[in-house]
Amino acid sequence: MPSRLFATIDRTLFPGRFRALRVVLAGFVLWNAVVRVGLALYERDLALLVPWRLVPALLIGLVFDAGVATFVLAPLALILWAWPARLEGRVRHLVTALLLPLAAMWAFIGGSELVFWNEFTSRFNFIAVDYLVYTNEVIGNIRESYDLPLALAAVAAVTLALWALLARAAWRTLSVPQAAGAPRRAAGAWVVLALAAYLGLDARLAEFSSDGRANELAANGWFSFGHAFWRNEIDYDRFYATLPAERASAALAAELAPAPADGSPRPYERDVRGEGPERKLNVVLVSVESLSAEFLGVFGNEARLTPNLDRLASEGLLFTRLYATGTRTVRGLEALTLSMPPTPGHSIVKRPDNGGLFTAGEVFREKGYEPIFVYGGYGYFDNMNAFFGGNGYTVVDRTVLRADQIHYENIWGVADEDLFDLTIRELDRRHAAGKRFFAHVMTTSNHRPYTYPEGRIDIPPKSGRHGGVKYTDWAIGHFVEEARKRPWFDDTIFVVVADHTHRGRGRTDLPIENYHIPMVVWSPRHVKPGRVDTIASQIDVAPTLLGMLGFSYRSRFFGHDVLREGAARPRALMANYQTVGLYQDGVVVELKPNRRVRIVDAVTGEERPLDERGRRLLDEAIGYYQVASSAYAKGELKQKLAVAAPPKAAASP
Repeated sequence: MPSRLFATIDRTLFPGRFRALRVVLAGFVLWNAVVRVGLALYERDLALLVPWRLVPALLIGLVFDAGVATFVLAPLALILWAWPARLEGRVRHLVTALLLPLAAMWAFIGGSELVFWNEFTSRFNFIAVDYLVYTNEVIGNIRESYDLPLALAAVAAVTLALWALLARAAWRTLSVPQAAGAPRRAAGAWVVLALAAYLGLDARLAEFSSDGRANELAANGWFSFGHAFWRNEIDYDRFYATLPAERASAALAAELAPAPADGSPRPYERDVRGEGPERKLNVVLVSVESLSAEFLGVFGNEARLTPNLDRLASEGLLFTRLYATGTRTVRGLEALTLSMPPTPGHSIVKRPDNGGLFTAGEVFREKGYEPIFVYGGYGYFDNMNAFFGGNGYTVVDRTVLRADQIHYENIWGVADEDLFDLTIRELDRRHAAGKRFFAHVMTTSNHRPYTYPEGRIDIPPKSGRHGGVKYTDWAIGHFVEEARKRPWFDDTIFVVVADHTHRGRGRTDLPIENYHIPMVVWSPRHVKPGRVDTIASQIDVAPTLLGMLGFSYRSRFFGHDVLREGAARPRALMANYQTVGLYQDGVVVELKPNRRVRIVDAVTGEERPLDERGRRLLDEAIGYYQVASSAYAKGELKQKLAVAAPPKAAASP
């Protein structure tokens, strides 16, 4: 019986010259299996190669590969059906020619997956979709990070090898006789299969393991890209676990107490009363690209990559258990500016209608400060200029710099020392005009291709991540010493915090160690040295900083002041594309699409039962994300009057 079934399928799908599709199908499945094994080997972790991880990944991957293959083969099937009988002799040449661009696509996507995995330990996702928009930066980054001629030569060589194998095998099949009507039935069958794959393939199929990397291996890059393209925006209430609105609000209110005196129904809206008189000090917040806590000597690193940051940590207030909300810069900017959880989908920095929101800059503006966003790249990237400009910040980016003010630049922006020199000039101008300032400065040098001016540190440019970290640390030391010479220095608080870490996925969707970032608050005259060992989130940075200044204000922040409330409510929130979560009491609560929830041990990654404590934490996690998603969707995080976008800064003098 099985043999008859397979024979019927074979006759239906591969009659006559359609047998060439059998060759392409086999080639596509085998090639993707090679890519899958290659990614596992590239990870250099034997845990991924054990049979109970690798074999299921290959088998599940086979299902994805076969499903995606139907989209590749359906157009070829239609061509083979529609090709006129009078040109029968030329069909070999046509198919052979078509196999060349097909082989090139396979080779190029396979190479792209290796590059993407190197950066994010993931199949294509939201980031890959974004990269289609910012092709200049992405292509420039690849050109500066890799030996592009060698990479293209390798793609060309693989393309020719694949083409030779496919063409040779297909050539022999293209003259096989076929029965009347068989081509039409075969073409129709392939179209139906493609439709069935579109409707039936589900990303959840890849989630067979508690190891996030193994799940990524089981996926298919072609499918993952399409899935991310169509699901960039995610409706929380539709796809994630929810609670009745009143219960979700109550769960969040318990975390953000006390409630406002006027009885506002919004649990995140409350009156913050500062302790003591307000201290009208300038603030410079430096968010450092990809600065994992593990790079700093104060966290045990012995490579002496961060002598300046280690010194600031010993002289200032070091937060030792702070966690990033995401794995991209826009998530860090969102958390530091809006103090809200990383709701599913794109960061709010990249969403439409994201102007006029309640931000840290708005609180400073109400206190008489000028909020400024300073960036060493072109701020159109990731929508940063539009977001900050639309929320009342003065935007200062690479466009204001003259050629003689740039020591070095790459595709992402000018060297960090040039960014900090620009910052000094901008702050000098504000001080000279009698303005207090809140400056948010975003660095770029600690990013592939890790290039910077020669002679600054003992690691040559383009040597890898350690060089990027050490150069950024040097630039921060240079900035601090230049700031010491300024009349505004004694009345300024400096905050250094990472936007995210240098790692993405790990053995779970939200590996807590991959979100650990440093934060130092430093001001010799105003901040006493010390350590804060409370678990905290990036969304707590703005409320904590405002609390240190003694500011009273009406808050719509979801974070809290770590120094005043943190010890009673130690928790962190984080996201990785579609999975959002809460870290507390040694476990991570994961909220996933299709209303799936999971509680895992933060150390071992093992799944925990949903006991009474687990249900309490689950309610808390849902409360944060459900209320935040609803508040943004309803426009409840808008200011009473939207802030008009101020003009960009003029060219730097």
